[in-house]
Amino acid sequence: MQRTLLLALGTFAIFAVVSLIMIRFMPGPMKNSDYLVVGSVSTLAALAALFLVLISTTMKARDVFFKKRKKK
Repeated sequence: MQRTLLLALGTFAIFAVVSLIMIRFMPGPMKNSDYLVVGSVSTLAALAALFLVLISTTMKARDVFFKKRKKK
């Protein structure tokens, strides 16, 4: 429970930080499409960070994405 909460809060924090940075540095006046881009990039960064954290902590195997087949 605590690990899940920590992952969720960390992901939200990354989303918020990336959003604030992009809103701060994008030239104004901003349109609706600019906010769509900010949200999309922030979501991508947050999900990428969550993916990397889960792969590096949960999956300790050497080859996470490949499984060797048994030879017949």
